[in-house]
Amino acid sequence: MISIPVALGARSYDVLIEDGALDNAADHLGPWLHGPAVVVTDEHVAARQLPRLAAALDIRPVILPAGEGTKSWAGLESLLDQLLALGLERGDHVIALGGGVIGDLVGFAASILKRGCNFIQIPTSLLAQVDSSVGGKTAINTVAGKNLVGSFHQPSFVLIDPTVLDTLPPRELRAGYAEVVKYGLIDDFPFFEWCEANAAALLAGDSTARAEAIGRSIAAKAAIVAADERETLDRRALLNLGHTFGHALEAETGFSDRLLHGEAVAAGIALAFAFSAERGLCAGQEAKRVAAHLAAAGLPTTLAAAGISANGAALVAHMAHDKKMSGGRLPFLLTRGIGRTYVDKTVDLADVAAFLDQA
Repeated sequence: MISIPVALGARSYDVLIEDGALDNAADHLGPWLHGPAVVVTDEHVAARQLPRLAAALDIRPVILPAGEGTKSWAGLESLLDQLLALGLERGDHVIALGGGVIGDLVGFAASILKRGCNFIQIPTSLLAQVDSSVGGKTAINTVAGKNLVGSFHQPSFVLIDPTVLDTLPPRELRAGYAEVVKYGLIDDFPFFEWCEANAAALLAGDSTARAEAIGRSIAAKAAIVAADERETLDRRALLNLGHTFGHALEAETGFSDRLLHGEAVAAGIALAFAFSAERGLCAGQEAKRVAAHLAAAGLPTTLAAAGISANGAALVAHMAHDKKMSGGRLPFLLTRGIGRTYVDKTVDLADVAAFLDQA
């Protein structure tokens, strides 16, 4: 068992990582539950994991359609109506059992239901376990772009059971790995080296490698969030490595299963390194090393591999809707080398479009 604190003063909470935690949920969640627990999940997770949770807790499930399309205005409205029908009170806790879509949607719903109620994260995908379940960013997607409507709303507790990954489809496991290696690329070169040595074992289901990756990722994110909860400084922005490019790719594919979020992030990371190399910021060999590692993990590293045929102007048009846009400038996460990511606020989008046309 590993317990990692997220230190945010009155909003502090713990992230508990334990094999079999889902089966011991009553012991772990007892302090927050009073009566049957309202559990929101999707159809896929319900089939794989809900029986385990139901065996441990008295639950009232809300089962939503699976997929990015649920993280929408319609999905939010449906969820709020169902939570209200269940009589959820402001002091109650709603449980998000699922991946990033469910976590983001439930967190946002909790932040506005009766002007704010509580929620608990039980992430069931690698991506959610190492990234989206921690930090309090909640949102839905809109026609204009990804995560443009949302709020900061911290969970009361995060319960991570790595054994749920045993039933995760291989494609989703690989997609989640992009968010693991990201932490090494931001500011932890030794962790990137660890990833190079252990990615294959992690993706093959090795429990030791899996626990190490989740624990180190959560510890890194907890430290960043504690220092810059609402991304008012450049510190938390570092977690967006690969996301500015990646969100544009997701928008181009209609936020669909054609390109999973983690796959888009992987391609975005490779593009960020290649763009940095083109600008003379980092060595071309380092950019190639990162791309080679991501490709070896089964992730896309080029526009073609991501199934993108749009030109640079079209992709940059998606970026123009990014919520981080300020004064007509979009901050980019660029790098001076592996483990040396920084925020660059001087990038001209015309240069990005030209780069993408050649990528």
